[in-house]
Amino acid sequence: MKITFTDKKVDMPRSVHGYAQKKVSKLERYFKTDADVSVVFSVEKDRNKVELTVRSGSTILRVAESTSDMLASIDAAVTSMERQIRKNKTRLEKRLRQGAFERVAQEEEPSSFGEVAEEGEFKLVRTKRFPIKPMTQEEAILQMNLLGHTFFAFKDEDMDGAFAVVYKRNDGGYGLILDEG
Repeated sequence: MKITFTDKKVDMPRSVHGYAQKKVSKLERYFKTDADVSVVFSVEKDRNKVELTVRSGSTILRVAESTSDMLASIDAAVTSMERQIRKNKTRLEKRLRQGAFERVAQEEEPSSFGEVAEEGEFKLVRTKRFPIKPMTQEEAILQMNLLGHTFFAFKDEDMDGAFAVVYKRNDGGYGLILDEG
């Protein structure tokens, strides 16, 4: 498991990186291939934030946790990642390491959360059809805002009609998703 640490607007001591390394390494048992893990530390409004992103093959898992203590944020992020993996256990089973969910005879420390109920089938409750029109990114953002939606799919004129999605971010900005193909 390859772990990369990034300190955003804060300098974390080696002891915090070591602690994170130890905690995040426990996730290795879930992944078949070598997983790339990105741990981003930041401080926002007196809150210590940890963003944890795991890339294993074509699977990307991401969690972010924020507490008043950086070590507690690390623990919370790892716990949330485990919870996310367990919650989607059946869907991820083909992509995860064989036996990842079997109990280890002697666990170092008990899990900090109880049994997590598995998520049932995805229930598609509505299907919409609409023509996807070519427009610029600015026009797509305007259209999204006019509709009061948080995302909008369109054909990007600037990218020769490639499929794209604009979305509203939690920080108030906008994001753009483009097809790599």
